[in-house]
Amino acid sequence: MKEKFYISTAIAYTSAKPHIGNTYEIVLADAIARYKRLKGYDVYFQTGTDEHGQKIEEKAKNAGKSPQEFVDELALEVRRIWDCLNTSYDKFVRTTNPYHEEVVAKIFEKLYKQGDIYKGFYEGLYCTPCESFFTSSQAPDGICPDCGRPLKETKEEAYFMNLQKYAGRLMEYIETHPDFIVPESRKNEIINNFLKPGLQDLCVSRTSFKWGIPVSFDDKHVIYVWLDALTNYITFLGYDTDKQGEEFKKYWPADLHLIGKDILRFHTIYWPIILMALDLPLPKQIFGHPWVLSGDDKMSKSKGNVLYADKLVEQFGTDAVRYYLLHEIPYANDGTITYELLIERTNSDLANVLGNLVNRTISMSHKYFEGKVIKPTAFEDIDKDLITSVRNLPEKVDEKMNEWKIADALTEVFEVYRKCNKYIDETMPWVLAKEEKMERLATVLYNLLEAIRSTTILLSPFLPETADKIFKQLNTENRYLDSIQGFNGLDLGIVLNKPEPLFQRIDKEKKLKEISDQN
Repeated sequence: MKEKFYISTAIAYTSAKPHIGNTYEIVLADAIARYKRLKGYDVYFQTGTDEHGQKIEEKAKNAGKSPQEFVDELALEVRRIWDCLNTSYDKFVRTTNPYHEEVVAKIFEKLYKQGDIYKGFYEGLYCTPCESFFTSSQAPDGICPDCGRPLKETKEEAYFMNLQKYAGRLMEYIETHPDFIVPESRKNEIINNFLKPGLQDLCVSRTSFKWGIPVSFDDKHVIYVWLDALTNYITFLGYDTDKQGEEFKKYWPADLHLIGKDILRFHTIYWPIILMALDLPLPKQIFGHPWVLSGDDKMSKSKGNVLYADKLVEQFGTDAVRYYLLHEIPYANDGTITYELLIERTNSDLANVLGNLVNRTISMSHKYFEGKVIKPTAFEDIDKDLITSVRNLPEKVDEKMNEWKIADALTEVFEVYRKCNKYIDETMPWVLAKEEKMERLATVLYNLLEAIRSTTILLSPFLPETADKIFKQLNTENRYLDSIQGFNGLDLGIVLNKPEPLFQRIDKEKKLKEISDQN
């Protein structure tokens, strides 16, 4: 039996087209999911769209569409963008799914009947874009602490979830499970900013709009978007209040919820408390990843600094965008993206280090041996360092991936590619050919080809399209992780396919002008 691994992302809110900052999360999750599959896990990777709420009702009205028409179009757009980045999700969920709506209504009723939800009255400040309520002490200046927009005074009858009942239990759980929330800074933020000051009960219904799941026993109310959205992680696995589907039994609890740091409190306070109230196990870990900034600023349409993934893919290619997002955004701190930085990283790492290595190695194999893979027989001491680096790579990558330090894992892979380039400079195959040392030349080229094959196995979760191109040029289907240790996974006697450039160097000034003209 394979060990299971369930990874989820936050579900994208269908109020607007997702920008590159929103898209970072799905690429990060995809790299983790692909890596776990490579390791032999039974992976279940879920993502999707969050489709109810006041903001959507208002946007649909302004667009002259019904809310359902509006979210149908946006859900397709979200999926298209996730697909253009070659993400390998197993299930794309939508919260307007009838089964989900039915189970959410049942969950609400169950929590009400057992006394965890009660009817009350809400009066305070509300942020429509964030779908969040705040007290005057949380927002003394009337500005949303999450997005910086003005808050509205609101007053309405509402149902509330009794968070205080579970606050002590949650605090104890976090303290006894030190890796439940990572990085450490995010955990400290939740404890110090929310749990220690004391939780306020959560408003879980609204009466001021209709675009939501109705409360089954009080149709004046619709279920508030956070209770609706958060439960997607269990409903789409087949959870129901009176029975549990086979997928739910197999995959829950989730191994990793991957979410942005700005929605941390919903996933580390409200969601665990809902699960406690349902008597269900909590997810094993919640990783609050950093933001992707445009230059030095958070992306904002009003600032005109929003970048979109599909446009970047059109301009640079899928794997160049994936590489930048996975390699340049730190584990715990915000990262930045600009056209200039993307061009520089594409040229330096992808074209120079990786592209150049593969191209010249395969070209030399064709030039000196008609593309045939020759048995290595003339080893020298200089070979040991390269071979050892390749054999040690799986352990190094695994160590970083187990800590979700994706950028560091990718750096380890490229360090070996750099060693290969250095090895070419040190062994000088062209000199060996000139001196007719053909046995030594064949060994050097075999070492390079096998190092490229082995390293590319570990590249494949990050840059799957590029990895496919390299394996095709190497004319091999041996992509198995355990084949790296033997350093003999490239079959002798096979003929390599013709070399084809993986990445073209970009003329920076020309590309920036082209982008400027398009905008």
